Amino acid sequence: MKAIIKVQLKKGILDPQGKAVNNALNHLGFEEVRDVRIGKYIEMELNITDRKKAGEIVEQACKKLLANPVIEDFSYEIEEV
Repeated sequence: MKAIIKVQLKKGILDPQGKAVNNALNHLGFEEVRDVRIGKYIEMELNITDRKKAGEIVEQACKKLLANPVIEDFSYEIEEV
């Protein structure tokens, strides 16, 4: 199984990196860009065939290490490889 994980700052949490990228894009002539939020994209391969168990593992990995639950939200998809 393969997990595709996306981690992003919660709405309302200041994203200084996103703001810097937004400003840089505006200065480069991309005035249409209004807001940029930066996050993490993680691919994880799991040596397991049970989709439900894979989801449980990914959920725990996100809660314990991959995302900071105080300021970040995460989502994931499980795919067969």
